[in-house]
This record gives sequence, C-alpha cells and structure tokens, in this order.
Amino acid sequence: MKDYFKEYFKLLKFVIPFKGMLFLAALCMGASTVFEGATLGMIVPVSDRILTNKKIILPGNLPQFLTSFIEKLNALEPMRLLNFMVIFMISLFLLRGIFMFLQSYLMNAVGQSVVREVRNRLYAKFQELSLEFYAKKRAGELMSRITNDVAVITNALSYALTDLMYQSMLIAFFAFIAFSLAFRISWVLPLIAFVIFPSIMIPVVRLGKRIKGFTVEIQKRMADLNSLLAETIQGAYIVKVFCRENYELKRFKDINYHYYKFTLKNVKRILAISPLTEFIGALGAILILRIVGGEVIAERVSFGIFGFFLASLLSMIRPLKKLSNVHAINQQALAASGRVYDILEEEPKVKEKAGACTIKEIKKGVQFEGIWFKYHKDEDFVLKDINLEVKKGEVIAFVGHSGAGKSTLVSLLPRLYDPQKGKILIDGIDIRECKLASLRSLISVVSQEMVLFNATVGGNIAYGREGASEPDIVEAAKKAHALEFIHNLPKALNTVVGDRGFRLSGGEKQRIAIARAILKDSPLLILDEATSQLDSASEQLIKDALYSLMEGKTVFVIAHRLSTVQKANRIVVIEKGQIVEQGTHSFLISKGSLYKKLYELQFNV
Repeated sequence: MKDYFKEYFKLLKFVIPFKGMLFLAALCMGASTVFEGATLGMIVPVSDRILTNKKIILPGNLPQFLTSFIEKLNALEPMRLLNFMVIFMISLFLLRGIFMFLQSYLMNAVGQSVVREVRNRLYAKFQELSLEFYAKKRAGELMSRITNDVAVITNALSYALTDLMYQSMLIAFFAFIAFSLAFRISWVLPLIAFVIFPSIMIPVVRLGKRIKGFTVEIQKRMADLNSLLAETIQGAYIVKVFCRENYELKRFKDINYHYYKFTLKNVKRILAISPLTEFIGALGAILILRIVGGEVIAERVSFGIFGFFLASLLSMIRPLKKLSNVHAINQQALAASGRVYDILEEEPKVKEKAGACTIKEIKKGVQFEGIWFKYHKDEDFVLKDINLEVKKGEVIAFVGHSGAGKSTLVSLLPRLYDPQKGKILIDGIDIRECKLASLRSLISVVSQEMVLFNATVGGNIAYGREGASEPDIVEAAKKAHALEFIHNLPKALNTVVGDRGFRLSGGEKQRIAIARAILKDSPLLILDEATSQLDSASEQLIKDALYSLMEGKTVFVIAHRLSTVQKANRIVVIEKGQIVEQGTHSFLISKGSLYKKLYELQFNV
C-alpha cells in the first residue's frame, strides 16, 4: 500500500501546474456535496410533516441548533411547508446542477491540460535524447507512450480524480450524518458499519494489483501494434514486392489477439469490483435496516428520520462503488505513468556541460585524438585508437569495407554519440566543451539515407536555415541542379513531398537534400555517399555542384564508389575500426595497398 501511494503521488505531479483549476473544481465539488446532502435531507420534513402530518421524532440528544430547527418544522402547517419546500427544492437542484457542471468542466480542463503538457514534455524529451536511445527503442513503442499511455493517464487525472475527490466528499458527508444518527439510535449500528464498510476495500485492493499487472501487458501489446503498423506502412513497398501481405497480417492478428486477451481479463476484474462492493455494502445496510426498523415500529424514531438515516447509508454505497472503479482506473494509470516516467527520467548520453562555450567558426581544423568507440558496452569496439588531423579547407575521404566504421567516425563530429575514450578537437577545443547548438550549426550533412519531411519542397530545403528567403531557396536548388524538376512539380516550391518524400524519385530526393546542405552553408560538410541515388547524367551535374560547394570548406566524404573520391586531398582507409593507410589516390594506388585492392575489385582492373 505504501508503494501504491508513492506511485500515485508521483502520478499526481502531472496535475501540479494546474492546481488553481483543481482548487476551483474542489470548491465546486464541496458545494455540490452540500446541496446533494440538503436534497436528501428533504426526506424528513416531506415524510413526517407533509405526507403523514406527524411530528418529527429525534433520536436522543442532538445539537441545540438542529433541535430548534426541527421544532420550527413541527410548528409549521403541512400545506405552508409544502409550498416552501417546492421552491426550496427547485433552487437546490438548480444550484447543484450548476456546480456539477462547473466541477466536471474544470476537471476535464485539468485532464486535457495534463494531456497537452505531458505530450509536450515527452516530445521535448525525445528531442533531447541521443541517438543511442533511439537505437534501443522501436518507433511504434515511442508513439504508444505519447498517445495511448498519455490517454490512460488523462482518464485517471480527469474522470477518476473527479470521482476520487467528489465521491470521497460524499462519503465523508453522508458518513457524518449516518454515524451522528447511528450513535443516538443504537450502539450496534456504528459497530456494524465499522466492520462492513472497511471490508469493501479487501476485494478492491486484491483485484487492483491484478489490474495493474494486466495493464502493463496491454500497454506492451499496444506498443507492439504501433511498431508493426509503423514498420509495415513505411515498408509497404517491400511488403508487396516480396508478397508478405499474409505474413504481416498473421503477425498483426497474433499481437491483436494477445491485446484482446489481456484487455478482456482486465475488464473482467474491473467489472467484478462493482458487484462485490455493492453486495458487501447492501449486506451492511440490510442488517442496519433490521435494527432501525424495530425502533420505527416502536415509535422511538420517526419514519422521516429513519428514511434520512437509511438514505444516508445507501448514498454511501454508490460513492464506494465509484471509488472502487477509481482504484481500478488508477492501477491502469500507474502502469502507464511508469512507462511515461521511463522516458521522462531517461538521461541523454550526450549532454551539454554547464557553462559550455560557443564556437562560431573554424580557424585551424579538426583533430581526432585516440578515439575508441562502441555502441553497446557488451560489444566490441567499432573504432579503435583513431588519430587523425584534418586541416581547415581539406577534403578528406573515408573508404573501406562496409561496417569498417566510416559513418560511425563522422557521426562523432556533431556529437550524435560520444566516444568512450579519446576526444575530438576543433581549433584545439574539445567539442564536449562546446554548446551543442553552436557545434551543430557548423556542420551540414548529405547522407545516402535521404530524410525528407511531409512538408513543401521549399520547407525541406530551408529546414537547416530558419527564415531563409525564397530567392535563397531558389539559388540553393539551382546549385543542386534541382530547379528544373521543381518547376515541373504541381506547385513548384510549394508542392508537399509526402511522407518521407514518397512523391519524389530517389535522385530528386537526394538533390533536395543537397540543396538543403547548400543553403545552410556550414564550414564543415559531411557527404555520406551523396551521389549514390543519381543516374550518370545527374551524378556529373551534382558532382560539379558539390565541388563548387566544397570550396573553402572542410569536407568529410564517405564513399563506397571510389570514383567519387579521387579528387580528395587525402584518402583515409579504415579497416575493422582502424586507420590502416592514408594518402592521395595516386599515392595509394602506387603503394599497392588495401585501397588499390578495393579499387581494382570495384572496377575489375
């Protein structure tokens, strides 16, 4: 139970920014509770004075103000009291309805505000976390955290929290009335109540633990569904070409069945709580009815007081049932909250140091000193003792077999990862001492994996330079030899390229990516096989544009096609994570090195 409250208070932290609205909602709930109790209290005068024309008989000694009030009611004529009660009850129901509306609206406002805030915090965290985190998580799973899990939390912090506060107020109010009367009617009544009503919590707590466990499984299955959907929708081309529609359908059905199975088990336990609590509560009410009924028959208690007392007890059963459902909803929310906090409390592996400096330009060059790197602690090092100095304005090409570590090495430059050993210096400054934004502003990237967003062509080109003017965008597209095909698009620069740029060909997407790098115009340029998706004619045009772009810049070229690196100032050959040789194309060919073997193998020399 201690852990439950600890987790629940952690869940309630999401509400803290909106405590003002929560306080107003609580005031409205308090008013609603009083009006509901007052409405129920009408049983006494209506039953005794109006319908039966009998005096209200009080059970024992009651407070003086209540005794005086009852005496005044007994003194009134039934017809006069009836007219007063009609107006009074209409006013009560109207006020109660107004405050019920206000409390529901305010609590929904709290819930939706929590949705907005938690999703904002999650997405901000996604932007903060380093690539290592994304390598361990599936896209669909992360989508599930920000959609499904947050929705479950919202349910707990709007509807369930409303019920928790309001029903608790009702229970406290009616319990005060019932127990005040019970002590004056018979000493046995409080004893029964103290035994029966706490026992209602036994099935609630036991079933609640099972509900939380099943909810964790349900959330996992939902994450699996989202992941499968993301994979198959993005990979629809491959699915169809390889005729795997039935295979993917079977995978979906299997996951969906497990989701259905755990959901049904959860629903069964949630539904079981209500009849169990109702039965235990009704059992207590029946026993009390038997005792108080005798007092009414003996005319020691009036029928109105009896009705008021019994109605107060029965009015506690409905809130208790709702509180038991609240417990079930909270157990679901705690499971979802744990998954959300897993993300929010995740520490990024790449952090910006406090007091980090700003770097605005490159004056001398870049140095890699004793770099050792591996992606996971249980794996072998991908890079081993890399030492390399690159001068400003130098074009360095990295070649080697696939998996040798070329792309990994250049990904350390913008601090997508940090090496386990060694350091990277720009003008003698360790890049870990620099602000991330200033470091990355110095770097433009064109990769073989063209990443375009579902935005306009112009928006994708200007992605790396906020506020770029249309003439600048057009000029960048022109240099990338993309302007001709852009003019042929339905809305030219304003044409939306679709998800991942699916409306464009591979070569067109790559030229948009090159135009994006041209527009950013950073002093450091990373080209990861930037011409791999182009036909021969386009490749020559892009090469000319890239050579023009590279002038005056420090360029890192990763090449699988060795024809693209022959004009590099220096070629660095990497094998199994180590630099095995470096030099110009002619020098390495004459040396009879690994580079020569790669060259001959590629061109069948």
